[in-house]
Amino acid sequence: MPDTQNYDPSEIERVMKTAPVIPVLVVKDVGKAREQAEALVEGGLKVLEVTLRTPDALEAIKRMNLVPGAIVGAGTVTNVRQLKQAQAAGSEFIVSPGLTQSLGEAALSSGLPFLPGIANAGDIMRGLDLGLTHFKFFPAMAAGGIPALKALSGPFGQCLFCPTGGISAKTAPEWLALKNVLCVGGSWIVPEGADLDEIKARAAEAAALAG
Repeated sequence: MPDTQNYDPSEIERVMKTAPVIPVLVVKDVGKAREQAEALVEGGLKVLEVTLRTPDALEAIKRMNLVPGAIVGAGTVTNVRQLKQAQAAGSEFIVSPGLTQSLGEAALSSGLPFLPGIANAGDIMRGLDLGLTHFKFFPAMAAGGIPALKALSGPFGQCLFCPTGGISAKTAPEWLALKNVLCVGGSWIVPEGADLDEIKARAAEAAALAG
């Protein structure tokens, strides 16, 4: 069993409840990272997931952490090495596209709030064996959409989710209406080429979904 002494599951729930949408960010220009984070926070989205898909992602996390009010985490964390790098960069939470025992145990031992990806019942059972109950449903649309998540809520009623993958501003409210969904993840908040005013406006629109 992993060392869970440092892990508090209420912390990932707090992160998930902070805003209805977690922007999924692929930072290609680290020079704009801090300004983008400022625009998102000003728009009402404080939780920011920086995916480890670009060479400057860890530096982007460091820069975004300088923005008052921002809660910056690392996404697309697929192994223990990346977890340690993300933690060293100042990540306040960790998101993974899937769940392995080694990554799960390392995340729990780190004490960082952890949101592992699941796509089916077997994935959830693996998480439950580790003591996890909060998951990223990914890829949400490709894995069966709302009907699939509703079906999973039957045998796994104790679990809470952040669906991510193929969700848009138009469909997000349908997901957020599900009782086992605390928030959704989306890349539509910061489309490629968007200026700061557009990012802030999209963030404000997404933040308003909470009401």
